Amino acid sequence: MSNQQVANTTKKSTVVDQVAAKVQTFQENGEIHFPPSYSPDNALKSAYLMLQNTKTGKQDGNRPVLDICTKESVANALLDMVVQGLNPMKKQGYFIAYGNTLTFQRSYMGTMAVTKRVAKVKEINAQVIYEGDDVEYEIEKAKITNFKHKTKFGNINKDKIMGAYCVLEFENDTDYIELMTIDEIRKAWSKAQFWGKDQTAEKKGSTHDDYKQEMAKKTVINRACKRFLNSSDDESLLMNTIQKSNDTAIEEATKAEIEENANSEVLDMQYEEVSETQPGDALREEPAVEAKTEAPENKPSAFENGPDF
Repeated sequence: MSNQQVANTTKKSTVVDQVAAKVQTFQENGEIHFPPSYSPDNALKSAYLMLQNTKTGKQDGNRPVLDICTKESVANALLDMVVQGLNPMKKQGYFIAYGNTLTFQRSYMGTMAVTKRVAKVKEINAQVIYEGDDVEYEIEKAKITNFKHKTKFGNINKDKIMGAYCVLEFENDTDYIELMTIDEIRKAWSKAQFWGKDQTAEKKGSTHDDYKQEMAKKTVINRACKRFLNSSDDESLLMNTIQKSNDTAIEEATKAEIEENANSEVLDMQYEEVSETQPGDALREEPAVEAKTEAPENKPSAFENGPDF
């Protein structure tokens, strides 16, 4: 075994044990409660095993993140993952390295899992609306009610999507409906690297072009879930961790963008100001563990606490 392998094994033992001990303290003090099927120890071991095979981007020489990132940031990223009750093996989140700082960021499936815990949601479902579909609903107290969607099999066409909606069904048998037009969905997409250079549509051959229906569903699901996560007045350890994790991702992404801009050529161009900016996360099926330190298309931007898409 090489000296580097010995060092990584020692680091693993130290970091995983420290995080596990911290989590156990939280549990003993009644500060955190996990779902019956969730094993913090198994999630930690799975995550660290993945991190051992995760490398940085080309800009940092494709080096292992465990060689680049500080032990403190690795421990914090693992703790953020466990407190939220998530497991990268289930594709509920992924790791991103910004310089020597490792962060944990939820995938849309992780956001769904956390929303179910925090907002007592029992079902989260989304559907696409196509050209030719019949959609009816009423507005009561600024909420969508009596929603009806009728469609035909022949209407299914990824190039004729009119919008998408998500239904959150709560344990008290009430529901909430988030509805987005295709223009709103594309506005969220337009801030990411996969967007076409002409700024009118997603790139041909991109995930958003090939699997437009699924990407539209992810977008509306994330927006619906974030509405309840962001509006929660829960002061629990879970909610504090969710907010801290979001803030850390934004802060590190901002630092990375500043460094990249400082090393890039300044071009004489005109920019159009926008009133709302959405992050540019990957909308493909996210890998369970992923690290990027350059400017790839799945790198979140630093404008908001998590992507709508």
